Amino acid sequence: MADNRGAEILRYFTYEHLPPGIMMDTSRAFATLAQRVVSELPSSAERSSALRHLLEAKDAAVRAALDLTAEGEL
Repeated sequence: MADNRGAEILRYFTYEHLPPGIMMDTSRAFATLAQRVVSELPSSAERSSALRHLLEAKDAAVRAALDLTAEGEL
């Protein structure tokens, strides 16, 4: 089992502050994956890199979801 050292980045994957709907759902999916990465993979530079890239992807996906809500599509 992997250890949780270096997993402070998980605090950036919270989603409870987002409004219910596509933004929250999108962020929640990334949070679930980030938690799996931390719990299943050994602490390493590669795991840290994976989490940083996942955070970047989450941020972009949530912004895309925000664009949908701004355009009134949801």
